[in-house]
Amino acid sequence: MKKLWKKVVASLVIGVLTVGAAGCAKGETASSGSTEVVTEDNVLSEQVDSTKEENNTDATTEANETIHLRFGATGWKLYESLLQAAGLDDFEGYEVEYFVFQGGNLCLEALAADQIDFTTTSEIPPIAASKSAGGGNFKIVLIGSSSPQNQEVVALETSGIKTIADLKGKKVGYIKNTTAHYFLNEMLKKEGLSWNDIEPVEITTADGVTALIGGEIAAFASYGNSINAAKANGAITIETAVNILSGNFPLEISETALQDEAKTEAIADYFARVQKAYEWAGNNLEEWAKIQAEPTGNTEEESLDLLQRTYNDRGYYYNLIGIDDNVIASEQSVADALYELKVLDDKTDVSTFYDTSFYEKYQKALENLN
Repeated sequence: MKKLWKKVVASLVIGVLTVGAAGCAKGETASSGSTEVVTEDNVLSEQVDSTKEENNTDATTEANETIHLRFGATGWKLYESLLQAAGLDDFEGYEVEYFVFQGGNLCLEALAADQIDFTTTSEIPPIAASKSAGGGNFKIVLIGSSSPQNQEVVALETSGIKTIADLKGKKVGYIKNTTAHYFLNEMLKKEGLSWNDIEPVEITTADGVTALIGGEIAAFASYGNSINAAKANGAITIETAVNILSGNFPLEISETALQDEAKTEAIADYFARVQKAYEWAGNNLEEWAKIQAEPTGNTEEESLDLLQRTYNDRGYYYNLIGIDDNVIASEQSVADALYELKVLDDKTDVSTFYDTSFYEKYQKALENLN
């Protein structure tokens, strides 16, 4: 098993661990890259607590003081790299520290504990987070709209599994309370199967790849770098979730941070820069493909193919949009599905997740960049 784990790490390390460890020295600002790799085991670690004590401000940030923002990223420091590539990381009056997590559910756990100020996830983690104490300490303020590529069920090519129907009676790994949980169930329903027709195995992204390669599970429902790592070790796509998921990726801010006007305006400026950086990437797919290839565990050719598929699916790479009825209805449909799965004990009204007042600040920040 140790040899097997080393093989998986070789595929995952540049996509998750090395990226996070590349700049974890304290005191570095966003321009130089400060990062903490956070896993399920150390999400409440002393190091994060130390960061909180040293850098967290009171409800109102003092004038002329450099604002310290803490961003929770999933998998790798995408936003930091994107902003640097587009030349938009010249923040004024604030700095950003990046914490890397294995999934959006862990990002929201950190947000609930006031260890980070803002993050982005899929539609599923906010639903589970809303059940925690204090409602999760978050508000969804914007939506990232993009084609949901690299969200798949994979199996080893040698397994003989070709379709979702072939999963009946088999062990299937998935990441609880994430898109993988949701789309796996939807795929099963499409084939006339239910959750009870498989042996679901709750697992993490990294452990899921290890279990798949080692034969401990027959298939794996996952996303992002873990899909790349699985394919690098002999896995193939059984089905993609591109036509199941909405492509809505909520951007959440802690309610604590929203009470700080200066911090909120800094976050609005940051997201405006992210939007402009995505526009740059959409116009420079080949250059961006070269930059993101290594952190995502892809070759440059694979990276470009993924970006082109993402762009061509919707005619844009990634756009930040405001909250509307369609956004809320999509989130509600996911919550209802999780209730049917018995993941939730009661039905959830997702309309309480949102804060629409932030959009005006974001629009103003966007105008200031133009």
